[in-house]
Amino acid sequence: MGKRKKPIQFNDKRLYYSIQEVADHFAVNISLLRFWEKEFENINPKKTTGGTRQYTKEDIQQVEIVYHLVKDKGMTLEGARQSLKSKKDDEVKRVEALEKLKEIKKELLSLEEEFDRLHEQQKYSKTEIE
Repeated sequence: MGKRKKPIQFNDKRLYYSIQEVADHFAVNISLLRFWEKEFENINPKKTTGGTRQYTKEDIQQVEIVYHLVKDKGMTLEGARQSLKSKKDDEVKRVEALEKLKEIKKELLSLEEEFDRLHEQQKYSKTEIE
């Protein structure tokens, strides 16, 4: 996955995200998201009566799949469309697995920091006792 400007912090209370938030999440231009929306039928954010796009978590997952195919794998748009048609479930599972692994990595790094902090505390405790 490419460098992201501002990863979206998903929470259960929030239903919709703006196109700017999604663009920042993937470090792409808003115009690219609009283009992908025309090119890929699986990207279909809700639009208000004023035409403002509202992305759900599921919409963002669809963008994630297209991003993975086009940006990470370097596929052409036609290649990505064909891949989505023939192997949609595989791609969805792959992207979901990557997201879960990222969450696990984040948790492991947090645990490592906590262990380091506890280790430092223990070193100072031993020197005071001796």
